[in-house]
Amino acid sequence: MNIDSIKNGIVIDHITAGRGMTLYNLLGLDSLDCSVAIIKNVASSKMGKKDIIKIDSEIDVDLDVLGYVDPGVTVNVIRNGALVEKKKIELPLILNGVIRCRNPRCITSTEPSIPQRFRLTDPNGPVYRCVWCEARAKAKNENE
Repeated sequence: MNIDSIKNGIVIDHITAGRGMTLYNLLGLDSLDCSVAIIKNVASSKMGKKDIIKIDSEIDVDLDVLGYVDPGVTVNVIRNGALVEKKKIELPLILNGVIRCRNPRCITSTEPSIPQRFRLTDPNGPVYRCVWCEARAKAKNENE
């Protein structure tokens, strides 16, 4: 397998194996007009296996989505073939528009113009709660 290096763009590295496609979908990378490579189950001395996403364009990546889905990923910014910036992503304190409140009585359920907003209440869980009704967000590993 041969995946070219990128001259200008972004590499999302250290993605937990199996979460690459989830990030691809949540970040809307399918709508980009540039090359995007998803490399799954890459051997990693630190993680065992990992996924990597290479984007052959410098775009704004939603760091909140990255932090919510897989805290600990790394975002590498490449310019002229060289690494110019490395960002370590952590759990976001506030999530705006990433997840939806599942409480049918929440104001966001009856008023669609009100933004979906959650705050981190327990980083060990992690647990996010709706800022409007305090409902606990569904955990990422819970079924629909």
